[in-house]
Amino acid sequence: MNNSVLIIGGGIAGIQAAIDSANMGFQVCLVEKSPSIGGRMAQLDKTFPTNDCAMCILAPKMIEAGQHANIKLLTYSEVLSVEGEVGKFKAKIKKKARSVDEEKCTGCGICIEKCPWKADSEFDAGMGKRKAIYVPFPQAIPNVPVIDREHCAYFLKGKCRACERFCEAGAINYDQEDEIIEVEAKAIILATGFDLYDPTPLREYGYGRIQNVITAMEYERLSSASGPTAGELKRPSDGKIVSDIAFIQCVGSRDVRSNRYCSSVCCMYGTKEAILAYEHRPGTKSTIFYIDLRAVGKRFQEYIQRAEDEYNITYIRGRPGNIELNRRNQNPTIWYEDTTTGETKSLEVELAILCQALIPPRDIQKTASILSIELDEYGFVKTPDGLSHPVDTTRAGILACGCVHSPKDIPDSVVQASAAAARAAEILSGGT
Repeated sequence: MNNSVLIIGGGIAGIQAAIDSANMGFQVCLVEKSPSIGGRMAQLDKTFPTNDCAMCILAPKMIEAGQHANIKLLTYSEVLSVEGEVGKFKAKIKKKARSVDEEKCTGCGICIEKCPWKADSEFDAGMGKRKAIYVPFPQAIPNVPVIDREHCAYFLKGKCRACERFCEAGAINYDQEDEIIEVEAKAIILATGFDLYDPTPLREYGYGRIQNVITAMEYERLSSASGPTAGELKRPSDGKIVSDIAFIQCVGSRDVRSNRYCSSVCCMYGTKEAILAYEHRPGTKSTIFYIDLRAVGKRFQEYIQRAEDEYNITYIRGRPGNIELNRRNQNPTIWYEDTTTGETKSLEVELAILCQALIPPRDIQKTASILSIELDEYGFVKTPDGLSHPVDTTRAGILACGCVHSPKDIPDSVVQASAAAARAAEILSGGT
């Protein structure tokens, strides 16, 4: 691939960087470890502060990246090694076996329909089920299933083969093996996004112990029309549609026990989720517990004011110290200090949402070692000069954008992705 850019990560930042680079005439290889591009944004129902449909924004970009003549997609793949220097990188990429022939598959979905085996859906944050052969979500690019060998009866017991029997295209291939692909690139853009903090260690909040305490991403999938409850806000314990919800900010952020930094977007996505609850069921009451409100983006403060005025949302300045279970009705009871009055109070709700921190990808240390780049004190990609070279890393020719740099919202990630593409173009054109 001549004049090529290798982009690692197929979320919204990686997709935008790929499209911008491809539109400038450069060849792009976009590597994504999941079976489909789309990343975290694909899991969201709507985006703040406009409440636009997330997939309506994302899907056209996914299609463009999938069909662009200058972009080669390598999904269900991971980078094993990177050698060389700026202008002369060589990368080895492992393309994992889907057990489905991408050339033969027509995307009809009969194999998924006929498969009798199920597993927890990663896309639905464990709130729903998927088949052992699956596509992550209906708009997946490429629209080619993958067989999960850890849950497939054929790979576990040597039985079943239902997907093969019903596949008229003959695309099922149980003998397919991993491939090693070598790619040459002049510049590399890292856009592997973020992971979400697991609140289980914060025992005071009862996550994993109290059924009706869930994370913000689990709530996103419940509120989404494509989610496991078709958009009905049914709580896990009894399927009751909730009308009284609490959102707890900064779970895993601004905390010496976990992450000292602010995750930037929790205040806004918590507000968005509370608005969605009201839109799904008018009259729903939401309470948001916060330390400080971070509403620094365009029209963000106006968004919060509208939430209070029009959507029955109450903001309480105070960090809850404990959540207890009312065993009579399975409601969480939240104990907190109202820091404006200094009083200790309690609030019983039907569902409690933990707005957890955005953390670096859990395999970021491995990725940094492969790319020979440095990380900052929090585990995000280190930028030597954030003012003059905001998308550079500590290794020349390797750039980074999106949340792998630091927690940020979707518009900021897209802007930085375009900046990384422009910087890569500078490098490919012989500039420094």
